[in-house]
Amino acid sequence: MIFTTTPDVPGREVKECLGVVVGNVVQSKHVGRDLMAALKGLVGGEIKGYTEMLAEARDIAIERMVTEAKGRGADAIVNIRFTTSNIMANASEILAYGTAVKLK
Repeated sequence: MIFTTTPDVPGREVKECLGVVVGNVVQSKHVGRDLMAALKGLVGGEIKGYTEMLAEARDIAIERMVTEAKGRGADAIVNIRFTTSNIMANASEILAYGTAVKLK
């Protein structure tokens, strides 16, 4: 499956638009990560536990979006975008969305 943040696939022509596809995941913080984040907040720097958590959540959201596109018979997903939001104090959502298309 081809997926891209651009509105088209270079060298290919879109034959049919199959609609918006989405994938999301809500990830909660781990108590251990919160403790390490609090300590890191005192000295500064990257909070690697959160970086890893968000990267994993992004990959899951992409996988779910691709699964939906494959279910519609898509060859590609164009114009992929990502958004995040806080669901509650200890949980965040990552949403991946794009347009599923058939290519010539």
